[in-house]
Amino acid sequence: MAVAEDVEAVLAAKFAVMRRVLDERQWRVYLGAEARALGHGGIAAVARASGASETTVAAGAAEAGDEDELAALAPGRARRPGAGRKKAEDAQPGLAEALRDLAEEATRGDPMSEITWCSLSLRDLQRRMAAGGFGCGKDVIARMLRGDGYSLQAMAKVLEGRQHPGRDRQFRHISAMIRAFRKAGHPVVSVDTKKKEQLGPYRRDGRAWRPEGDPVKVRDHDFPDQELGKITPYGVYDIAANRGFVSVGTSHDTGAFAVSALRLWWQQEGSLRYPGATRLLVTCDAGGSNGYRCRQWKDQLAGLAAETGLKISVVHFPPGTSPARRSGTGSSTGCSATSPAPGTPAR
Repeated sequence: MAVAEDVEAVLAAKFAVMRRVLDERQWRVYLGAEARALGHGGIAAVARASGASETTVAAGAAEAGDEDELAALAPGRARRPGAGRKKAEDAQPGLAEALRDLAEEATRGDPMSEITWCSLSLRDLQRRMAAGGFGCGKDVIARMLRGDGYSLQAMAKVLEGRQHPGRDRQFRHISAMIRAFRKAGHPVVSVDTKKKEQLGPYRRDGRAWRPEGDPVKVRDHDFPDQELGKITPYGVYDIAANRGFVSVGTSHDTGAFAVSALRLWWQQEGSLRYPGATRLLVTCDAGGSNGYRCRQWKDQLAGLAAETGLKISVVHFPPGTSPARRSGTGSSTGCSATSPAPGTPAR
């Protein structure tokens, strides 16, 4: 006797709710219990209403009618031990060893550390495993690598070149100067030229909120625009106030441009934030527009000192010093610019 269509519709509504709250085993037994309650034709009807296969429903019906079977599984298990698809390394003898040997050639890491990493990508490993006669996906390879103690690692810029014997003393000297200026209420700024950017509709990193399907349209290639040119941002960071100031220009990154950005900062922020200041400390790189060999930088600083009445001191960090490492250490090649006395030409 066939099960009526209206009964199947009721079952489908029940199954749509119960599937969300039952695990694999509970779902299987529940389907089987419903099929047993319907009698002849129940398995096929439940399979149609739930979308499960008749094999699954039949297995659930057999399990629901066997008390020993219901008690055979440990709490929390959905399948008997050994059920389900075998792991790739179990189904393919030698796969784990082949992957381990392949990864060993590209293994990196400290031998004293428990964490190592592989320089080959998952796709590269998958292709090489396939060439060796083993079929496995990227997820399987990633799982096996993690099991062997590997982890995803990016390159870290931590290796440094030769260091001067007095490097730490030089860094401590700069730190002491910064503390002395701040304690006296004088401004301390860190200056640097930022990455140049092309003007025009070019792609930029990052995302912005816009209506769906309406992205900002930009050029498909980043060829330079000779008419628009590039912009050069120059940053001035007020250490005490923890506030940044960026001056953007279309000229080249010269000493005059660098001092012009510093002048704008003093006019728009510095002079208002430090009205009683008589000195200014500038920390910067040893090269570029604000380098210690740049005569124009020193000449323009002397002019700025004459305009503002400030005694400007400059300390340079050594070549190759990362901006992230400047807070505690540095090197002090420096110059100073002082406003001249009335009637005295600027230096």
